[in-house]
Amino acid sequence: MNHLTFAHPYLLLLLLIIPLMVVWYLLRYRKQKPALQFSNIAFFKGLKKTFRQRTYPLLFVLRMVAIGALIVALARPQTMLSRQEMKVEGIDIVLAMDVSGSMLAEDFRPNRLEAAKKVASDFIEGRKNDRMGLVVFSGEAFTQVPLTIDHPVLLNQLKDIKSGMIKDGTALGDGLATAINRIKDSEAKSKVIILLTDGINNQGAVDPQSAAEIAALYNIRLYTIGCGTHGMAPYPFRDQFGRVHYQNVPVELDEQLLTQMAQSTKDGQYFRATNKKSLESIFKQIDEMEKSKIDVTKYAQTKDQFMGWLVLAGIALLLEILLGLFYYRSTP
Repeated sequence: MNHLTFAHPYLLLLLLIIPLMVVWYLLRYRKQKPALQFSNIAFFKGLKKTFRQRTYPLLFVLRMVAIGALIVALARPQTMLSRQEMKVEGIDIVLAMDVSGSMLAEDFRPNRLEAAKKVASDFIEGRKNDRMGLVVFSGEAFTQVPLTIDHPVLLNQLKDIKSGMIKDGTALGDGLATAINRIKDSEAKSKVIILLTDGINNQGAVDPQSAAEIAALYNIRLYTIGCGTHGMAPYPFRDQFGRVHYQNVPVELDEQLLTQMAQSTKDGQYFRATNKKSLESIFKQIDEMEKSKIDVTKYAQTKDQFMGWLVLAGIALLLEILLGLFYYRSTP
């Protein structure tokens, strides 16, 4: 990009001389005494000023232009051509999200699943340089969105996931294994899986701990998040007439398993979210720990542009001298 700069910008303060000289010129012009004095000016009534008389202040204007252009030239205006190159070492991240029926519990507002979707959406929007993918699991698992830099598509698909879209249950091992399959061949400098669940493993063909050890073999870091308050949580039920009733159900989380899974991978961690605010805090911590590396190289080239201003000052000064000597010449 081209930017106009000055090598000596402080010299531009000298431009303040110009308005002072204009004021001085106006005051002097008003107090100017006539070269010839007459006892009666009736003879001059009705006489109109000639074109030369009306344009005589042009000499002063030319002088001001010359002074102003000379000051700008002394400040050395320059155009700067700047360019920067960015090298981004992105991070590939797969979100593995539990969509089992228990995610409808309302200890989070409006419920666990909707709160997790909102927090995950904010997390995705804040990581514009990273490829991200989405895996959903319940009693089974599948890939909702493969790794992509097209975040609007990812956000739309995240918005559409809901409980009941696949067989109910909690297959932690299958969910993690599906996420591993999507990221294991990535060439990114850092590969991360964030697994969010609110239950204990009770379905699936893959052992969760074995899946975590496979993740470690592929140099994948695993963050596990357990969702649910401590004790009981309100869960909505529908009766035979379609009416919604609430019943407090115990919150069951295998925190020991989730901790072991995370710690099986290098620098992996387990987090417990008991409400939406704590879930937001967890995603912020992960966001801080998984920062993309951006190398920025800047280039700048300057080119002096004072010659045009010097030429303008010279032309204005030459015109003032020539017009003063010939066209506006006056005798004492």
